[in-house]
Amino acid sequence: MPDPLGPTDTRADSATGTTGTARTDSATETTETARADSATETTETARADSATETTETARADSAAGTTEADGAAEAAGSGPATRGDDAEAGGGVIDYAELDLGRTARRGYPEAVYCAGKTARQVGGIAARVRARPDVITLFTRADAEHAAAVLAELPDARHDADAGLLAWPATPPAPTGGLVVVVAAGTSDLRAAREAELTARYLGRPTELVVDVGVAGLHRILARLELLRRARVVVVAAGMDGALPSVVAGLISVPVVGLPTSVGYGAAFGGLAPLLAMLNACAPGVAVVNIDNGYGAGHLAAQIAAPFEPGGPSGPGGPA
Repeated sequence: MPDPLGPTDTRADSATGTTGTARTDSATETTETARADSATETTETARADSATETTETARADSAAGTTEADGAAEAAGSGPATRGDDAEAGGGVIDYAELDLGRTARRGYPEAVYCAGKTARQVGGIAARVRARPDVITLFTRADAEHAAAVLAELPDARHDADAGLLAWPATPPAPTGGLVVVVAAGTSDLRAAREAELTARYLGRPTELVVDVGVAGLHRILARLELLRRARVVVVAAGMDGALPSVVAGLISVPVVGLPTSVGYGAAFGGLAPLLAMLNACAPGVAVVNIDNGYGAGHLAAQIAAPFEPGGPSGPGGPA
């Protein structure tokens, strides 16, 4: 018999089922996504909290360690490492340098401080240490403006020659002894190295004279200084460019010549290599050569050559043959 309620619409039932299933699946996916997002946020929050705690713990440990170290240092009477403590320590050893304060007694000449490559703080710390030894002449070479400021902060009465990049302490050189050291600069551009050589020889105790701008482009200029050159015990000649002047000077006088090549010159001078090689190949005998721009080395060698003769000493009668 026909169904009194009429035929069943199976398409509606199917649509309803499909819609219900889709809604259920969508709700399930939304719930799972929300749970995943919540779990991710929880994990990231936990990680952030953990990182924060780790950082704070490290800071606290570092602060505690610093406090304990400072406390131990204070208990030992030294306190935290400051410029003032460096100044008061008075020894020759610091954590970045070991000063050779006995060099004068051992070999007759003091140690110098080469500032290039050192920080201003390091140079200042060294200056603080030598302050306790005014009996030792200390030269600070290759010093720029920051190095000079650091030295003068510790040794305000030091002599500063900015042209030479050199500071000397104590400021007054010793009374000159020995033979005359004449330092010749071929050109004004060579003056920095020449001045360094002249001041080095003076603070090592020699009488000195400086002659400037007498290069080979005008030979009459060096010839006009022959009387002075021939009074010298040793002559330092600073020259860049072709480096010819030491050979010329050595051909005019009877004493040793110290060739000081400088980095002055155009491209083919190769930063001083050309004058260095020219001086090493000098035709005139009696020319010794130091490194490029090494005014300190030239002045030191000249001071040793011009040292006074001491009976029984290494330079005088009775010394080594």
